Formats: sequence, structure tokens, C-alpha cells
Amino acid sequence: MSQHTVVGIGGSPNAGGRSSTALAAFLDATGLTTTVIELGDGPDPEEVQRAIEAADGVVIATPTYRARSSGLVKALLENTQRGATGERRAPLRGKATAILHTGNAAEHFLAVDDLRSVLAGFFAAQVLSPGLFLHGGHFGPDGDLGDEARALVAAHGRAFGEFTAAVRASPAITALAPLL
Repeated sequence: MSQHTVVGIGGSPNAGGRSSTALAAFLDATGLTTTVIELGDGPDPEEVQRAIEAADGVVIATPTYRARSSGLVKALLENTQRGATGERRAPLRGKATAILHTGNAAEHFLAVDDLRSVLAGFFAAQVLSPGLFLHGGHFGPDGDLGDEARALVAAHGRAFGEFTAAVRASPAITALAPLL
């Protein structure tokens, strides 16, 4: 599986926090070649788009604000073309994607559904379900993942490694277009 590549998008304005910690553990478990782009570090938007286009899979890790993804993730998606009329690019179309949300309260887990809907319906990305939401109780006082959370993240990472390979191997799946 190591011939596939995955780009991890860290959507926190504070790189190195809980979302980054969880993303690193997730990517480590995929068994694939990975790259991380922290949006909070202000990367060149064109370089981010090229990295998404070149990757076989994309993992979006974001803190949850008001039961939604971070503004940095929203801005990234607002500036990502989807192959609609007049657009030259569709970097997420048919791409294996995964969602990793972090938040303080467990009841904000529904933010995963909001992002999944946008990725799957609007961009025609293939999203690993059910998504992953980690709340404050999943992290220790030092910001590291607890043992149970680390096992959960690793299970999702391994599944994403296999999912990415399966999606890339299917021309019929990768050819699917957005709903409209």
C-alpha cells in the first residue's frame, strides 16, 4: 500500500494542538506516505490545492467551533473548485477523504455530518464513514491522546489506508461527479 499518498490538512488556527496531535496519530496508522499542511501556518493556497490534487487521499482535521468546522477549513473549501461549469479543477472529486473533528464537548459530534455532507455532495469526494470526533475526555492533561482514543484513531487510520487504496483502484468511483 505504500505507493499511495495522503495529505493531512490541519484546520486549526493553532498548529500543534489537539487536532494536530490526532491527525499525526491517524496518518501514522494509515501505512501510506503522508504529508501534513497546517492551515494555521498560512501556506500558499495554490500549493495546498496542488497537494490535494496530487494526493490519493485527504484527511481533514479540524477543531469544532459552534458545531462546525474551523473558519480555515471553510475558507479552504470555499476556494476549492469542484469541476462545475467554467471551473478547470476538481481536486476532491472521487478522492478518498476522512474527517477528524476535535472539540471540548461530546455533543458537538454532529459537526462531522456537516462536513461529510459538503465533501460528499458538493465535491463528490468519497468520505470514510462514520468520521471521527474526539472530545476533551479523549486527551490527557498534556494534550496527548489517551490509550483508548489512540486505539480508536489508529483503527480509523488503518481503515483509511485500505479505503484510499480501494477508491483509487476503482475508475467508476473516482469518476462520480457532484450532485449538481
